[in-house]
Amino acid sequence: MEFLQTPENQILVGVAVAIVAIGVGALYLYSSKKPKGSLDPENFREFKLVKRSQLSHNVAKFTFELPTPTSVLGLPIGQHISCRGKDSQGEEVIKPYTPTTLDSDVGYFELVIKMYPQGRMSHHFREMSVGDYLAVKGPKGRFKYKTGDVRAFGMLAGGSGITPMFQVARAILENPKDRTKVHLIYANVTYEDILLRQELDGLAANYPDRFKVYYVLNQPPQVWDGGVGFVTKEMIQTHCPAPAHDIKILRCGPPPMNKAMAGHLDALGYSPEMQFQF
Repeated sequence: MEFLQTPENQILVGVAVAIVAIGVGALYLYSSKKPKGSLDPENFREFKLVKRSQLSHNVAKFTFELPTPTSVLGLPIGQHISCRGKDSQGEEVIKPYTPTTLDSDVGYFELVIKMYPQGRMSHHFREMSVGDYLAVKGPKGRFKYKTGDVRAFGMLAGGSGITPMFQVARAILENPKDRTKVHLIYANVTYEDILLRQELDGLAANYPDRFKVYYVLNQPPQVWDGGVGFVTKEMIQTHCPAPAHDIKILRCGPPPMNKAMAGHLDALGYSPEMQFQF
């Protein structure tokens, strides 16, 4: 103990303790950092298809394995990935898709794909079997979001344009620190065309004060309590937040729908800053 009693040795011990403390702190910070994503924005990486679930005659959910059971995809909220495949003629095709999973879903990611008869990338997904690999690059996209950016989102989605909306809504609602409200209008031709219906209804049931969904069908069944026809200005006025500096309206659907929705929003007084198109 005499060693510790000299001033010089006490200083040396103090320095050593400080170095150890800094090292432990650095190790903690390093280990508590968000896991590195599995994507590369410049190069395609291949991911193995481990499950394929047919949801309807032309819609399937594809589950892809990440490098390890604890890996995350690393996709920011509201952004998408580029997928590369071959069309029916063997020509390379690249198309953007938005996963329905988040980074809270570790070890895998999922794509819900509507396969169109003449779709070039649709052909590639139609031909995929469990064990095949999909080439993916990302993240891609202009959308950026952080908690508290807006008081409320309005969402206008058509067909497979629901996937980025679902991803954003789920990320907001499942974050206990985020109190943003989400109002979704989702348009399709028939009832059978509604993608992620069970998941959307689950969000509405679990977050009744923060998430509302209004379905619109062009060809509704005989018994139907949603909207009929195309999305109108009146529907937007009724089911979306009114124009304000702290709201934003998101659009994603077929080009004719996006064009029509932009016209409706302009006419209703939503400024360009209040609108975003995926």
